Amino acid sequence: MKTDYINPDSVNSLYELFKTRVTRSPDKTAYHYYDQHSACWQAITWQSVYEKTCAWANALAHESLQAGDRVAVMARNSVEWIVFEQASFARNLVVVPLYSEDRAENIAYIIEDAEVKLMLVDDDKHLQRLHGVADRLQSLSTIISLQKPSDNCLTDKKVYIGDWLRKPVVETAAQSADRDELASIVYTSGTTGKPKGVMLSHDNILQNTWAGIHSIKLYPDDHFLSFLPISHMLERTVGYYMPMMSGARVSFSRSITELAEDILNRNPSVMITVPRIFERIYNKIEENISGKSRLIRTLFHYSVEVAWQHFQYRQNKIGWNPRFLLLPLFKRFFHDRIREKFGRHFRFAICGGAALDFNVARLFIALDITIAQGYGLTEFSPVISVNRLDDNDPKSVGRPLPGVEISVDENKELLVKGKCVMHGYWKHEQATREVIDEQGWLHTGDQAELVDERIYITGRLKDIIVLSTGEKVPPCEIEQSILQDPIFENVVVVGENLPYLSALVIPNYDLAAKLKNGYGSLDEELLDHIKVKMSDFPGYARIHKIGICEDAWTIENGMLTPTLKPRRQYIIDHYKQKIDDMYHGH
Repeated sequence: MKTDYINPDSVNSLYELFKTRVTRSPDKTAYHYYDQHSACWQAITWQSVYEKTCAWANALAHESLQAGDRVAVMARNSVEWIVFEQASFARNLVVVPLYSEDRAENIAYIIEDAEVKLMLVDDDKHLQRLHGVADRLQSLSTIISLQKPSDNCLTDKKVYIGDWLRKPVVETAAQSADRDELASIVYTSGTTGKPKGVMLSHDNILQNTWAGIHSIKLYPDDHFLSFLPISHMLERTVGYYMPMMSGARVSFSRSITELAEDILNRNPSVMITVPRIFERIYNKIEENISGKSRLIRTLFHYSVEVAWQHFQYRQNKIGWNPRFLLLPLFKRFFHDRIREKFGRHFRFAICGGAALDFNVARLFIALDITIAQGYGLTEFSPVISVNRLDDNDPKSVGRPLPGVEISVDENKELLVKGKCVMHGYWKHEQATREVIDEQGWLHTGDQAELVDERIYITGRLKDIIVLSTGEKVPPCEIEQSILQDPIFENVVVVGENLPYLSALVIPNYDLAAKLKNGYGSLDEELLDHIKVKMSDFPGYARIHKIGICEDAWTIENGMLTPTLKPRRQYIIDHYKQKIDDMYHGH
């Protein structure tokens, strides 16, 4: 199949990449979106997106903005998100993406730190969130709302998009940036501490995008479904700029809760996702199978084993086996029923943002739901490595992208180097020197083993629990193992400087009620489930007590990052009394 890639050497900025795609594919569909008024999906061409961008760039020309000034966007994934960024680039402005469901304190901190002058928001819901921190938004002069705002908050700053766009045409040329100029300041969501602003140039993102499409091929008829926030660099580079560079189109999902329906409706060929999405589907599959007869359960797990071996055969890792002759039967009775939930055109999913448990990946890959796990950091624009579709080892995070150098130091820390390394942290020179050494190596903070240039992440330098006994335990491995049991919605392992490990858990209450086995309490039942999942761990790494957290962990209450990872230290601080109770007397 023929590709239609735009070589980044032919453009000087992300805006020029966009204009080149418009020139090449003016009448081709660029994006699909769900229109609430007509209650149906709509399509928009590259030419129409460009015309909108020109109108927005003209309105920006009327603002008191200079080249290099920061503007922010806090909106759901949409055509307007794209248009705002490209219009900003046309005026050589620096875009600061914000998570639309982030806490007000976090948003205020970023606006203050980046000295944002103008911001785009979806609606009053976002304005209301900022109402309590309005006095801290001193640099912010204009807030553009995509919906008509009410008069009850930030009245001196806000303007409706329809009114804002009614500006006379300014006969001035666009001020598009050069490739080495700053394109964006992306604040790391992190699980601890204040976020730091990662400074990325146009060239950083262009080079990462180019390397990405030379690692996993994309075609003009590929169709992405976008549901991770574009504010996250994984979705921004892989789910926004890679389709633009390759000529693919994108549908914007309505929401996470409607994702399953949107997949069936849109029939995407590519999705960018995080492990928690697949973990939840995995748990539902396991829950469903556990309710079947012993014969059905045995046949299903045997079918997965045979399908996994067949995958390894297709990857030229093992030889042919006569058991493969059973696959058509297994597909008909088991696999196709799960596979069809991903749509008839599905090709693969890129999974990143956190480690994907091997057992979860193995199940989906065996069922011909291809997952290519990758690895990256915002500080690298962000993709460092990815498993190729024809060389896929889900225990690893793949091989580095073209042009990416990798190494491991004496602490087994993974070091990376290349054109995608950030320009540094905004206003944090010391923090920049701590992660980029004099030789230009970016220190990832992750420990790894390199086998034939393939990267296996083995731990995180700072995410280690040191018990009072001196034993060192990586909590992420334990949490991944526990989360394979569908009775758990989320978990954080604790025990720093304490004699044993405990866990804060969010149970699936509905499932817990169904699985009740006569225990005296829910705590005992959940702890018993944990013991089963941790049977292969050493004794010092066992969970001794649990604390049940009644309230869900969400992005809105600050317990989860925008990529659905628990904010470990925030959760530990919030549940300090519960943790103290688990260690009472020790």
